[in-house]
Amino acid sequence: MKDLGSSLAALNAFLNGSAGILLFAGWLCVRAKNITWHRRFMASAFVVSIIFLISYLTRFYLSGAHRYPGSGGMKTLYLSILFTHTVLAATVPFLAIRTIYLALKNRISSHRKIAKVTLPIWMYVSVTGVVIYFMLYRWVKKFKSVSSVIKKLLLRKINYILVSYAKVFTPI
Repeated sequence: MKDLGSSLAALNAFLNGSAGILLFAGWLCVRAKNITWHRRFMASAFVVSIIFLISYLTRFYLSGAHRYPGSGGMKTLYLSILFTHTVLAATVPFLAIRTIYLALKNRISSHRKIAKVTLPIWMYVSVTGVVIYFMLYRWVKKFKSVSSVIKKLLLRKINYILVSYAKVFTPI
């Protein structure tokens, strides 16, 4: 089950990234006044996000919550990103459904107003979802090894300095 959970975590990052790309493409299309492709990209982003939600809930059911194994500044950064991601992610389904509903009802003025709120939040959630995956599953090992290398180098430097001072201040 743990392997499936890890695989689903990678799939979730892929789905989040894909949703972000689709949202960006949809935004570019609407800016270019290509409404047909705007609708296609936004509908695709919504479908990908639904698949993500199903996959995420399945992964959570199979392997539960995962704690960040690092410490210090990286853990603080991770928790800050996770907090904002989680709070905003809880709003995305409601905002997205309302935004799509208004578009389908051809209430374009209202659709545009709420889309100006929905899009940046949804994009942020999509991008930070990928960042959280990398911080939790990929980068933490590198950060740990980098910090251990830095610690070793600092200890060597401190040791060198102490030995040098000991030689200077040792009576002949």
